[in-house]
Amino acid sequence: MSSSPLTFYTNPMSRGQIARWALHEAGADYDQQIIEYDGKMKSADYLAVNPMGKVPAIVHNGKTVTECAAICAYLADTFPDAGLAPKSEERADYYRWLFFAAGPIEQAVMDRNLGLSLTAEQERSAGYGNYDRAMDVLDEMLQSRSYVCGDRFTMADVYVGSQVDWGLQFKSFPERDSFVAYSERLRARDAYKESKAVDAALMPES
Repeated sequence: MSSSPLTFYTNPMSRGQIARWALHEAGADYDQQIIEYDGKMKSADYLAVNPMGKVPAIVHNGKTVTECAAICAYLADTFPDAGLAPKSEERADYYRWLFFAAGPIEQAVMDRNLGLSLTAEQERSAGYGNYDRAMDVLDEMLQSRSYVCGDRFTMADVYVGSQVDWGLQFKSFPERDSFVAYSERLRARDAYKESKAVDAALMPES
């Protein structure tokens, strides 16, 4: 395990929950900085960390990593003792589905949440095609295995699983059997429970 300092910039009401779960799965020691939405997130100090003015971000060994999928992959590689990086025979599935969730799934869900409906012509340009197709592809994969890489949990499951878990919670995913079963497996993990408890304690009382 790396002994270098790692600072985690987050807000409990954000995608930072994904990165915190990844940190706990990796067994990483970290300092946290809570970045408030009202001003601090767009402050000069934080924009020097992430010019997008978004959370989460981590700074490790003086290097910044943003974007949840990238943070997950980085932590798996940086903390190899946790056994969350892909084995050679798992790499194809690991990277395929990690980036499928970060690309087509994320875009399909966001467009649906924004009330956007694509024409057949627009679907040809959209990387995800359409919402139903993206969901069908993910559903078919999860019907055939317990985790992204088969029977073994990897860091790809933190990111893909967060998409599914949040999607079910906020009704942006259909309640298909494979999605529900996958989410239940992930929610049973100790690191999932620990990270969610930390964020819950940081939530404003309102």
